[in-house]
Amino acid sequence: MENKFNFLPQLIVYDFDGVMTDNRVLVDENGKESVNVHRGDGYAVRMIKTELKIPQIILSTETNSVVSRRAEKLKIPSIYGVGDEKKIILARYCQEQNIALSQVLYIGNDLNDYEAMGICGYCACPQDAEVEIIKIADFVFSAKGGYGVVRELYRYLKVVLE
Repeated sequence: MENKFNFLPQLIVYDFDGVMTDNRVLVDENGKESVNVHRGDGYAVRMIKTELKIPQIILSTETNSVVSRRAEKLKIPSIYGVGDEKKIILARYCQEQNIALSQVLYIGNDLNDYEAMGICGYCACPQDAEVEIIKIADFVFSAKGGYGVVRELYRYLKVVLE
């Protein structure tokens, strides 16, 4: 596997837990859940959108509204609580947006990303992704999930443009 790509995608799709977070959840005594995100990823999402002009979306099976709250802050769309239908929902979204799946970069980390990653032109994952995901990834980031995956992507995309 060659660990690089040299095109600018028409869409970047992020799984949430394990890509934008460290795949852990803090639960308090009232059942309220919290996650950790990387501030550098937030900056990178903004720069990918404003400087590189690449649309981005979060696609997650997570049902907690923390996904939509983070997406709102990042000012990108999110589709969450999708169960095992990521592949179908992504294909429908791309059709509605007139984006060729061959021009989509999907960043996932877990087995529920496997099928969706398989229909995209390019897929990547954090260093600590599941083994099956690492095997199908075109690119494995040096960052672990929640520790700057999107920031690393931004740096890489800037190199592609040079």
